[in-house]
Amino acid sequence: MYLSRFLSIHALWVTVSSVMQPYPLVWGHYDVCKTQIYTEEGKVWDYMACQPESTDMTKYLKVKLDPPDITCGDPPETFCAMGNPYMCNNECDASTPELAHPPELMFDFEGRHPSTFWQSATWKEYPKPLQVNITLSWSKTIELTDNIVITFESGRPDQMILEKSLDYGRTWQPYQYYATDCLDAFHMDPKSVKDLSQRTVLEIICTEEYSTGYMTNSKIIHFEIKDRFAFFAGPWLRNMASLYGQLDTTKKLRDFFTVTDLRIRLLRPAVGEIFVDELHLARYFYAISDIKVHGRCKCNLHATVCVYDNSKLTCECEHNTTGPDCGKCKKNYQGRPWSPGSYLPIPKGTANTCIPSISSIGNPPKFNRIWPNISSLEVSNPKQANVCDNELLHCQNGGTCHNNVRCLCPAAYTGILCEKLRCEEAGSCGSDSGHGAPPPGSPALLLLTALLGTASPLLV
Repeated sequence: MYLSRFLSIHALWVTVSSVMQPYPLVWGHYDVCKTQIYTEEGKVWDYMACQPESTDMTKYLKVKLDPPDITCGDPPETFCAMGNPYMCNNECDASTPELAHPPELMFDFEGRHPSTFWQSATWKEYPKPLQVNITLSWSKTIELTDNIVITFESGRPDQMILEKSLDYGRTWQPYQYYATDCLDAFHMDPKSVKDLSQRTVLEIICTEEYSTGYMTNSKIIHFEIKDRFAFFAGPWLRNMASLYGQLDTTKKLRDFFTVTDLRIRLLRPAVGEIFVDELHLARYFYAISDIKVHGRCKCNLHATVCVYDNSKLTCECEHNTTGPDCGKCKKNYQGRPWSPGSYLPIPKGTANTCIPSISSIGNPPKFNRIWPNISSLEVSNPKQANVCDNELLHCQNGGTCHNNVRCLCPAAYTGILCEKLRCEEAGSCGSDSGHGAPPPGSPALLLLTALLGTASPLLV
């Protein structure tokens, strides 16, 4: 009887675990800016940190090529097939839609066969370098949430740089270098993202992983966003509380994943050999069939909606904020300095709403006071949200708050709010360590309790 009951409970727990596995127990979706709650004073607004959903950002970009006449087809020319570099009877003609390869084909729907793609002119002016800059502009600050993926219809370039701008293209900084020989091309030792760590995650590297030259089965180049997230959130991105905590408190990390523009600098086409074949220069060109950029509008955790109107992205700001990025307080709501929302405490965050100005409320605001109709998660510091306060922003798992800036965690726990087991970082959690057990009151435990209550008559 006891064995059958144990096996039944184990089966139920396996079922619950498998259902809950894709959804971290501590996860902030930040998809609501405010909700109405009932208090002793009646119905009031409870404000929360919020952000737009991640989406395909290529639907909203503008593309620019430099030099502007680098696209093939004007005048018409022939080029060699990628699979057979000596079969050079393919034609590019800008005046014929079926033979044209304009830049917008880098962002159209893929799934047709053959693929549609942008293509450059061939390297007919060799030894003059064949170089192209492809600039993607949003006229809006965006936050990257997934890998940047570039699919080539030609061979992947021997040399390429991915660059980013934070000031609408006025200045640029490298994101990553790509080469068949990093030392020769950029005087850098080759690395991959796997060689990085939490401490070196912002390092700009040169990788040879995606530059294998003239091969039909090697078309894709990545800039790995999720692998960098994984240094903080774990390999399956299940500990988002840790990532959000780092993004909240480390401006350089937050800025690393933030852009207004991206620039793909194609410096040398896929050659495939040591020497360029000058008798068949129509072999050498760039062709891109798809570019994927996933992200969200940056709204400083003050909006859940970003609208695209008149070819422009704009946040629909909440929390009495305004501006393209919700980067300032509205008129008559400047009772304290503007501040971005905070991801902490998980999962609701802190809204940091703009409060009424002195002239509109009659009395000077005090930053350590909770104002009526303002979120109960408001903080006393106008410039930076408290990490904890032992009243509203609780440290978890028995941790204690130290000077409102960090949680002092028990020996077995770590994280911004003591939210994760220390053994997880070392990969040594076993069945006796509590790893995998849901915290009291978690959805998994409540679901298991309900299942056991339903199943108990069958186990007697």
